[in-house]
Amino acid sequence: MTGERHIDAWENCLQIIGHIIEPQQFATWFKPVRPVSLVESTLTVEVPSDFFREYLETAYIDVIRKALRRVIGAGARLMYRTRPVQNQPAITVPAAQHAVPMNKSINLPLQPSENPGPFVYPGLKKVQVNPRLNPTYCFENLVMGECNRMGIAMGRDIAMAPGKTPYNPLFIFGGSGMGKTHLAQAIGIAIHEKFPELVVLYVTGNEFKTQYVHAVNVQNKQTDFLAFYMRMDVLIMDDIQDLVGPGSQNALFNIFNHLHQNGKQLIFTSDRSPADLKVFEARMLSRFKWGLSVELRKPDYNTRLQMLRSRCEREGVQIGEDVLAYLAGRVQTSFRELEGVLISVIAHATVSHGGNMLELAVGITEKLVGEDAPGLSIGKVQDTVCDYFNISREQLVAKTRRRQIVQARQIAMYLCRNYINNCSLASIGAEIGGKDHATVLHACSIVGDLMATDRLFKKYVTDIESLLAVEA
Repeated sequence: MTGERHIDAWENCLQIIGHIIEPQQFATWFKPVRPVSLVESTLTVEVPSDFFREYLETAYIDVIRKALRRVIGAGARLMYRTRPVQNQPAITVPAAQHAVPMNKSINLPLQPSENPGPFVYPGLKKVQVNPRLNPTYCFENLVMGECNRMGIAMGRDIAMAPGKTPYNPLFIFGGSGMGKTHLAQAIGIAIHEKFPELVVLYVTGNEFKTQYVHAVNVQNKQTDFLAFYMRMDVLIMDDIQDLVGPGSQNALFNIFNHLHQNGKQLIFTSDRSPADLKVFEARMLSRFKWGLSVELRKPDYNTRLQMLRSRCEREGVQIGEDVLAYLAGRVQTSFRELEGVLISVIAHATVSHGGNMLELAVGITEKLVGEDAPGLSIGKVQDTVCDYFNISREQLVAKTRRRQIVQARQIAMYLCRNYINNCSLASIGAEIGGKDHATVLHACSIVGDLMATDRLFKKYVTDIESLLAVEA
């Protein structure tokens, strides 16, 4: 048994696990696992891919721990080794080991019995703030393209000198799934690695609002709430558009002023530009605009393809270029949707043990994304709008303040932004009257407001949408 201790130990673990989980799940997720070595109380096993390892960690870690302790003892540890791809060496990863950066301990002017903040580990003499940063969201896992080049470049500059660049605050905006959270957290992780003495905190707008309401209405400790946030060196607030309500916004106003005046770094993300955050007071909006506003746009084909290659490398799986090219061409809306489709393909391929990967990708994509839709162009949108309002293309782009022309131009911009893939605000503005991206954003906001209040105007837009659908 001396040379095969690891095999015997794993076989004994499998016998225990097999009595706990369903036979089909056992065959899918435990049969492919191979024992590699057993050194003292550490058992190393080999898994097909990093995705496979993550799934085991998520779904079955409690069962695995129970089996290991019964077979090896209370001090049992599990290590994973990912099966190598082509000629790459295997990667060994400890079980349930996440390298989340930790903040230094800080002092707060609170009584020992009081709760100093929502992200504090209790029971410590000096409170330690949980930065709430996901190590996966690092710069190394960000794929750069024209859609996010400026954001990444400015983010790296901030990480080298937080609070000391002109980019304070940094306001990152863009549609859902464009990588705003990833970029914001990557900056926080990079800052923490270079400046471990700084206290970094990531929080969402909705969490901040909930904490504020609880601190004021339940605990009656607004001062403690403000004191906690004013101790941060780097504050990252995601989805700022969810921060509705005058009380929580006033709290953020005071925290913002204190941190900014003391040279602390502020980073915000939003699904809309500062100009479109109608729920905020003017004084808060003006502060969002103090530093740098960066828009993350839809990724182009090459960026999508590179992202798929990068994710496959991270997962330790090999997928043909024909499959990756198909996915990059079909899924155009966001990084998040593209990543979701890829993970679904990997999961189905793992369960089905191979098969025709391209056919599998086509089937999954059709279910998750839908049928191919011929793309619209800015020119086609302009022609449709002109035909509907009985005006010429020259009139549409002319410098005039005639109400009919202005509204037609705004509708054209709105439709281009919402229905054309991989179309930047700058390109829309350039083709429709030589306007800048801020004008396009303003036009889209005006159209949205008018559709909500003017029935006739809403009919104009829906009629043109129907015409575009027919033309497509």
